[in-house]
Amino acid sequence: MIRTGTQVAATVPMVPSAVTTTDWREALPVLQAGAVTLRELRLSDAASLLAMLTTEEVSRFISPPPTTVDGFERFIAWTHRERGAGRYVCFGIVPDGFEQAVGIIQVRTLGAGFDIAEWGFALGSDFWGTGVFQTAARQVLGFAFGEVGIQRLEARSAVANGRGSGALRKMGATREAILEGSLEKDGQRLDQALWTIQDLDWRRAHRVPLDVVRH
Repeated sequence: MIRTGTQVAATVPMVPSAVTTTDWREALPVLQAGAVTLRELRLSDAASLLAMLTTEEVSRFISPPPTTVDGFERFIAWTHRERGAGRYVCFGIVPDGFEQAVGIIQVRTLGAGFDIAEWGFALGSDFWGTGVFQTAARQVLGFAFGEVGIQRLEARSAVANGRGSGALRKMGATREAILEGSLEKDGQRLDQALWTIQDLDWRRAHRVPLDVVRH
């Protein structure tokens, strides 16, 4: 997993136009909203992700991403294995006019089940402030709460990362705590904020029926 300390950045309908699958463990659905498509990562995304996610401004508050195309290809193959095991999902962010992903949103379980999970994201800086992130994040959160069955979703963002914290706040996250020295970056220990979104809060905010059956 790329430890995304949340980088990013238009409000769209929460309910996606999606190509659904019977089981996300077999293959992720394709989610579409506005001018953004979210889909499972492909090996052909490796070069694009290398270019987008290894720049200084994007990688400043995340753990070091792969530094080669081969490294990203191995990461992509790992995301498929972890998804198949039911422990993790990773969507590639593909804006209209692009064939390859320019960022990722990933969700991983924090326990034996998937009721408590952590999410993170990283997006090429060319797309910051364009609405791409918010459009993409709303769809992934809807999928996480509606299809995966997550009840509590956590995120960690470096306190110094104002952009990442602002993105989380816009998605309805609440800051619960400060985790002192929890992120090691370039030989330094950085404080992180712990942000959470609860399933019921998300559903109420987006008028999703509370009795929707989870898969």
